[in-house]
Amino acid sequence: MSKVNKQILINAHTKEVRIAVLEDGELVEFYVERKGNRGTVGNIYKGRVHKIVPAVQAAFVDIGISKKAFLYVKDAVTVEIDEEDELFESGEFEIELPSIEEVLSEGQEVLVQVAKEPIGTKGPRVTTNITVPGHYLVLLPTINRIGISRRITDEKERERLKQIAEKIKPENYGLIIRTAAEGISEEEIEKDLAYILKVWRGLLEKAEKRPPPALLYQDLEIVPKTLRDLLTEDVSEVLIDSRKEFERAVSFAKAFIPRLAKRIKFYGQNVPLFEKFGVERAIEKALSRKVYLPNGGYIVIDETEALVSIDVNSGKFRNTKTLEETALEINLAAAKEIARQLRLRDIGGIIVIDFIDMKNEENKKLLLETLEKELAKDRARTKIVSMSDLGLVEMTRKRVKKSLGKSLTMTCPYCEGKGRVKSLETVTFEVEREILQNLKTNPAQCKVIKVYANPLVAEKLTTDEKDIIERIEKLYDKEIKVVPVEHYHIEKFMVVKG
Repeated sequence: MSKVNKQILINAHTKEVRIAVLEDGELVEFYVERKGNRGTVGNIYKGRVHKIVPAVQAAFVDIGISKKAFLYVKDAVTVEIDEEDELFESGEFEIELPSIEEVLSEGQEVLVQVAKEPIGTKGPRVTTNITVPGHYLVLLPTINRIGISRRITDEKERERLKQIAEKIKPENYGLIIRTAAEGISEEEIEKDLAYILKVWRGLLEKAEKRPPPALLYQDLEIVPKTLRDLLTEDVSEVLIDSRKEFERAVSFAKAFIPRLAKRIKFYGQNVPLFEKFGVERAIEKALSRKVYLPNGGYIVIDETEALVSIDVNSGKFRNTKTLEETALEINLAAAKEIARQLRLRDIGGIIVIDFIDMKNEENKKLLLETLEKELAKDRARTKIVSMSDLGLVEMTRKRVKKSLGKSLTMTCPYCEGKGRVKSLETVTFEVEREILQNLKTNPAQCKVIKVYANPLVAEKLTTDEKDIIERIEKLYDKEIKVVPVEHYHIEKFMVVKG
């Protein structure tokens, strides 16, 4: 099998930091974080049980944010290791769960970690089975066991790492060996353990001193977190287009991943980083319902509250002699693309795929094997449940946060929720990038730049995000006038000189 060329691109010019993961030039993962709006997954809080809900065997926990956190009984007892990223092996224990009233009581103080972001009207989901991640290891303070990343497949290496883990594991703690530890010396792994133990002990000291609700540990910002979780031997390079973020990233890597620090490079070309590698175009496609396959077929992806439906269609494909051959070829291409789209769009929950109907059992088996093989590349846990006689495949993918579509778009004010458009924040950051690119490539003598935009976007630029305009004006000694245009679609804008 040929080696995949893996790259990480970091676009950090604005208040919005965007990260793209490419494999052989194709976008497979995308992450975004806006300054002042960091996620809560991975954060550890000292909370207080607000209310017990026996009907659903759960409790609401006050952790100091607007929505009360939700704690299920199975997440309040040590019975399962949850599969975060690519790292965890399945760790379910066959025991009978106690009732929520036996485990928790109203007013009780409890140490919890956010496992899922708030989605819709639901608050964050939390667990008492806390994990503290490093680059090579994950510390399990509440579970005494050892696990090895399922992505490490060499049995000799798995055994070597297991022996190291058994040797260095603190008593009554658990350890998970991450994929990045493959081929790494015991000394380096032990350094990583010393760091995360220091983090954990500092967290416990805070917990002793602070009354609930209190934030005890906040996970890293998106750039160092990406380096910690994704910068492994199989990454050929990390390109960053912000000098400041580049220097911070190199400093972080030298401290925690010194052997890979040289793979982090500054991108200073005039062509924007994401345009150079075709990422902007790929993001636009990832926000579309319809995705075309190379053979002429296409898939349609629809997200609803209950589930995600994916429909496979033959489109213009006409290269085979029989319907069965046609169905097989399109379905196999669709399986590969569906696995990539689920990973790219970060779609979670229940997923139903309507493949083109096939009669041959061997073909059905080949389709499921292909889908499973492609899903194995995903860091999130996936599970194929069944395939019906009609070709419907039911599967699940672990949901941790909003999907890409829900992160970058908002409910369309024009069609009252039947479709989606880019959010005001997304458009304002696009305006900023357009202005910066305009000034960088065509430095003009004129002193005024005008931005024509939808009134809602114009208001956003002159109120909530006015520091964007002020910063560019100061940096380039230009006056920027934002002009609202009533008939402009919310995604349309124009940047002109003069």
